[in-house]
Amino acid sequence: MNTTFAWQEYCKNLTPSLQAACKQTPVSGGVDALVKQLAAAQPEWPFQYRLHRGGWYRLGGVVDAQGNPVAGNLETWAEIVLNKHGGDLPALLDELEATPLYATRFIGSTHYLVAKTGEAPAEFLQLEIETLQETGSHRLGRVEEGEPNSLSELIDPMEIKSRLPVKLQASNEARYHFRRLTHVGATLERMSAQRPERLPIQRLLADWQNSSAGATAVFSQHWLIALREYLDRYQQTQYRAQPIATFSGKLPDIALESGTNGLKLHAALQSFDREIGYPFAWFFHLLTTKAVPNRVAQTVVEDALNGFAYLPQRDVDIVRNWLHRTYVV
Repeated sequence: MNTTFAWQEYCKNLTPSLQAACKQTPVSGGVDALVKQLAAAQPEWPFQYRLHRGGWYRLGGVVDAQGNPVAGNLETWAEIVLNKHGGDLPALLDELEATPLYATRFIGSTHYLVAKTGEAPAEFLQLEIETLQETGSHRLGRVEEGEPNSLSELIDPMEIKSRLPVKLQASNEARYHFRRLTHVGATLERMSAQRPERLPIQRLLADWQNSSAGATAVFSQHWLIALREYLDRYQQTQYRAQPIATFSGKLPDIALESGTNGLKLHAALQSFDREIGYPFAWFFHLLTTKAVPNRVAQTVVEDALNGFAYLPQRDVDIVRNWLHRTYVV
């Protein structure tokens, strides 16, 4: 299997069993129970847990004062009822004054799991599973803090002080929700077909493969790819890809004094790499985070030109090429 279309279809065919595994696994069992259930559902791909990211929410639905569901999608409901009032927002607010309704939201976190499918850095399946819990958000309509001036302010006010005064049903306890299964390599191929220029993420993957990092470490053990879909001005689906480090601790401090080079710089880079867990890690964090100053790259090349070559030549070449044509991801 080596074509973009084949991997797309394959991921689509895997999806029902993964969805079922999510539904069958209680959140109370923890991530270990989830991984075990996924392995039973798809033994061909033993997914390995890599990262957890939380602190986000998305809009939910609409409930009445007793917590009974009125609509499953808050945005769709708001558009429909506003149209019924001929686009007259004050009239809608008057109705909500007489018949109180409340918005809900889903508080969520995302779990990332991977399964290697080949030797190239991007040859892996990336599975995203969410933990979702529906909670009360705010009363719809006029509140003490003021009157919404638009539909977007009605459904998702920036500062919510008026909270839902009713408890939602027990069925709204936290649950696992299948979000997406992606073959990263196939997705990046599809992205590259949309643009003539080489994407920064492709350059990063090539640099990984040609460096000492790629020679000793597996990319999907240390990095994931955050994918975002959006519509361009022609209403065509486009994608953005951004690497996410799986390192969960505080990044080492490599803020060196101006002019630091030679042995002191070498020691700092070695310490950074040891903390992260693979060689040449400092370069990839220079590309993706603020942990490593850009001037480090210039100094490393200057040290090599002056005969102090503490990096393998392939790594020096990568840094030099980056200085000639920089990119960030």
